[in-house]
Parts: sequence; C-alpha cells; structure tokens
Amino acid sequence: MNNAALPKTAKPHPWPKRIAIALAIALVAGTACFGVYVSDYYRAQDTPALLSDAKAVSVEENDESIAIAPPGSLEGESSAEAGLILYPGAKVDPHAYVPLAEKIAERGYICVIAKMPFNLAFFGIDAASGIINNYPQTDAWWIAGHSLGGVAAAQYAANHADALEGIALLASYPASDLSETSLRARSVYGSQDLVLNRESLAENASKLPANAKTVVIEGGNHAGFGAYGPQKGDGEAAISADEQQEAFANAFDAAASADRQ
Repeated sequence: MNNAALPKTAKPHPWPKRIAIALAIALVAGTACFGVYVSDYYRAQDTPALLSDAKAVSVEENDESIAIAPPGSLEGESSAEAGLILYPGAKVDPHAYVPLAEKIAERGYICVIAKMPFNLAFFGIDAASGIINNYPQTDAWWIAGHSLGGVAAAQYAANHADALEGIALLASYPASDLSETSLRARSVYGSQDLVLNRESLAENASKLPANAKTVVIEGGNHAGFGAYGPQKGDGEAAISADEQQEAFANAFDAAASADRQ
C-alpha cells in the first residue's frame, strides 16, 4: 500500500482553545476584582447601637429591608401617615440610614430602607415593589435615594409613577425622565457637599417633575445623610449629621403633608 496516498489527519487549530482559556482567566479575574470592589464599603457606625437607640419607634428587619415606623404601626395597632422607601448610596451599609429613618418615623411615617445586592442599588432597582407589597397597611408611598441610590430610585419611579406619590433625592439627580409624571419631588443636598457633581445636578434638573423644589441644607455634606463616617472627597460639614438628617426629615414632612391635605 502506498502510504503517501492516505489523507493526512488535520491537527486542531490551537486558537479556539487559547481564546477559551483567556476568556476563563478574564472571567475569574473580573469576578475577583468585583468581589474586592464590593467588599470595600462604608459600614454603619455601631449597628447594634443604632438599632437599640430607636426606642421611640417600631423596628422590623428581614433579609430585604429595615422598616422603622411609628409605635404600633408595624404590628397593625395603628397606621402611618404614609411611607418612604429609601435606596442607600453605593457601597453604603443600609443600617447607616437607621438614624435618618427614625427621624422620618417620629413624624408619623413608615420608612423602609432597602437592602441592596452587593450594596449597589442598580442590582435591586425594583426592590420598592416588594416593599410596597410587604406593607399593605400603607397606601401612600414616596421613594427616596441617596447619591447613586437616588439615580436608581428615579429609574424605579419612572417605571412605576402610578404606584408612588413622590420622590426625594438626597445629594442626587435623575438619569431617567420624570418630567411628564405627576409625582411630587424634592431635591435635597448639603451646601458643603463636594461629592455631588453640581454640573450633572444642573443638567438633569429638567428631568424632574415641574413641581420639584430644591432644598439646600446649609452646612451639610454628602455623608451627613447617614451614619457611616467621612466619605472620600467630601467637604467638611459645618453642622452635625443629626442636624442634617433633621433638616431632611422636616423637608420630607412638609412635602408629604402637603400631598395629604
């Protein structure tokens, strides 16, 4: 037999295998980098103390949220005036907003802080729907968000305007257009805030509802809405975080009370 006449077996090309290995390495590296990124977040200052200090209100916590409300309203013994759903800032422990939520509850409202996957609200934009369903005793809801949490809250509001009465943005602005909705709106930020991009704030102001009002808290900064310590790049506050949170609670109360009249 003439071996020279036999067809040669083609060797598999090495590139598909090399590409697959490269993609696998990139995926593992990307996952590792993401894990490092999300593990480095702003932690609440003394979480047990924050929760135990909320003595004048009812507190309920589960895997999805932290609810703080007037006494008895979570147990069905009384009802809240309305509800506020709060989306935390990016990479901020949701417990850091317990003091702010307590001040909202002291004014007669239920405030529910959403717990976000990886502490990033963009992975849980629709969290508000579950919260609304979990607290059927409240039929009037606002949504709020701090910093990038406000951008996510605005996206939810744009898609669910009929389920909400209003939106409050804490050191934030909407990337989604809310101008054609009938939502009430408040934009609140501190005068010493150096994290908030003022150019983007101005550029996106037209996306807010026509009735939107801006409240500038004199002496407040970016991190003062929560209890998680200083934030990189932020300005130095001239007032305490407690005072800044009181100012926001008053602004929200004024807006929500006007809606109920």
